[in-house]
Amino acid sequence: MRNAQTDTCTITVEKTPLSIGLHAARANFVPGVIIQSAMLLIVLAYYFIPATRGVFETLAEAKGRYGYGFSMAAAVVAGAILPMLLTICIFQQGKVRRENLRELLFLTVFWGLDAVVVDALYRLQGVMFGPQVDLPTVVTKVAFDQFVYNPLLAAPLGIGCYEWKNQRYALAGMSRVWTWTFYKHKVFPALLATWVVWIPVCGAIYSLPPLLQIPLFALALTFWVMMLAYITASRKDAAASVKPVELAAVASE
Repeated sequence: MRNAQTDTCTITVEKTPLSIGLHAARANFVPGVIIQSAMLLIVLAYYFIPATRGVFETLAEAKGRYGYGFSMAAAVVAGAILPMLLTICIFQQGKVRRENLRELLFLTVFWGLDAVVVDALYRLQGVMFGPQVDLPTVVTKVAFDQFVYNPLLAAPLGIGCYEWKNQRYALAGMSRVWTWTFYKHKVFPALLATWVVWIPVCGAIYSLPPLLQIPLFALALTFWVMMLAYITASRKDAAASVKPVELAAVASE
């Protein structure tokens, strides 16, 4: 009689960067559709509901007056303050912890500087491709944003910053962030999950006049970071999606 154990075959399925990215994309599909729908409604309101023009004009005037300062403030509120308030009020029952202050400081600096880069990107594309809002220009800007700027600069730099934070700001070992192995296993999966949501969102952003692009980006970032923070905090299985910080870090910026 043969040992029953010899008839049992254990199959181990190796998780590849592609499978991880696709799994994360599926896990965040519904939040992505919600954000995309909200952005589409805002764009439609701008073009087809005259009663909303006053709000848009106020935002455009503020962006034109304060420039990069407006971008920094909007991104800090969207990417740092509101998600932190969500975490403290809902998941910590209103109790402020010491790590919340450290996290808030990091997020404030990260998103503040990121906003300057994003603003500069939008201005650069205005010079390169023109300020007009038409289909060829919008498609070109989305393609440059998502397939040039994002994978070459925003994604590796953003995730690298979070990697530095996660190892308590120690510089030891950070050289791995600039290796192909790190890019393949960390950056590439996050990019796949992010593209599913942010390619349509970028289309909405670039469909508005230049002075309204940063305000819409900040609003999309608010929904994106807060929704992912809520989903991740609500799930016990950490493998259900890519960490929100990683996704937010490459969120199109």
